[in-house]
Amino acid sequence: MTLAIFLGVLLTAIFLRLPVAFALLLSSIALMLYMDMFSVDILAQSLINGVDSFPLLAIPFFLIAGEVMSVGGLSARIVRIATTLVGHRKGGLGYVAIFTSVLLAGLSGSAVADAAALVSILYPMMKQAGYPEGRSMGLLASGGIIAPVIPPSLPLILVGVAGGISIKSLFLGGIVPGLLMGLTLVAVWSFLVRNEDLAVAPKATLAEKLTALRQGVWALLLPVIIIGGIRFGVFTPTEAAVVAAVYALVISAFVYCELTWAKLYRVLVSAGRATAMVMFLVGCAMVAAWLITVAQLPQQLASLLGPLIDSPRTLMLVIMLLVLAVGMVMDLAPTVLILVPLLMPVIKLAGIDPVYFGLMFVINCSIGLITPPVGNVLNVVCGVGKVPMSKAVKGVLPFIAAYLVLLGLFIAFPDIIIIPMKIIIG
Repeated sequence: MTLAIFLGVLLTAIFLRLPVAFALLLSSIALMLYMDMFSVDILAQSLINGVDSFPLLAIPFFLIAGEVMSVGGLSARIVRIATTLVGHRKGGLGYVAIFTSVLLAGLSGSAVADAAALVSILYPMMKQAGYPEGRSMGLLASGGIIAPVIPPSLPLILVGVAGGISIKSLFLGGIVPGLLMGLTLVAVWSFLVRNEDLAVAPKATLAEKLTALRQGVWALLLPVIIIGGIRFGVFTPTEAAVVAAVYALVISAFVYCELTWAKLYRVLVSAGRATAMVMFLVGCAMVAAWLITVAQLPQQLASLLGPLIDSPRTLMLVIMLLVLAVGMVMDLAPTVLILVPLLMPVIKLAGIDPVYFGLMFVINCSIGLITPPVGNVLNVVCGVGKVPMSKAVKGVLPFIAAYLVLLGLFIAFPDIIIIPMKIIIG
């Protein structure tokens, strides 16, 4: 009954278009009233304690770093490097988009920010070269959702906090799946453009390649510093966020000289607003997570999934189908904060690696960002590129299908993720 009350109030509030944070608070209050333990003091204390977490400090700093990279010239130089290396191939701008999306994923960790940057820089070039609008939008959106998987990733931080999973392990474990997502896009794009009559750019000279690399080396060093520092224990993921923010500020202001005081003010305001929204959502979700534990909802869910506990792959398949369905109508962050605390006890009971589950969860939710009817990233790229949603939906379908096949392979063969993860972590 408690599970029905919690989910019923939550889904009703979301259906009535209340913000997810308030929907979580309402469902928590309903559960407290049903259990005859309502207290404003407990509610307020749980809300404050929910955001009183050292790992969450990484969020504002990574947001600042991502914003600075967009306005400070780092993103543009990454695109320039990609263009000189692979822009001369047939459908070259598509390969540039994929290459850039993987590199940007190692800089910002935000799917929306990366997708918007890709569209603003590359889409005009693709349109001028005669690339189909829908397919271009589909590729750019699909490239943008690699960002939540490759470190530094804001969703992986949320998964770590919500599920009590090592953020360092999630960060290092996300490298291989993220690269495989990029290779999947390469395979699909090469298949789609094989018979297309597209203009081919001249091959960049060695001097042009070296110039692009020299100008972009400072941007390329950032993911190396972050991942290397975390891997070798120089700093924690939270400290890495501070390093990333300071590094981006210094390079943008004093090396590329593109970060003005006016731009910095806009960056800080934007990052501050985003941080406030995320933190309030996290606080409300942690109230719900505490009540979920008190009401023993995971045990009730485990009893429902009991027949699947002894078959981890089947259990993962069922959970991933559930997450995919939810991700199609809800944004990534609330999906993580609602479902991860509910599912983690079941995952542990089934003996599934928590880090593997966390990565699979984020990959699945990321696919939801480009899946109709909501598809937040798809909406963003359409807005920035001024392309009708109907064209983008048609263009993104081959990439969604390829991602789902990759997700299926990860479910059938977990070692694709687990073995490289253990090697990298050491």
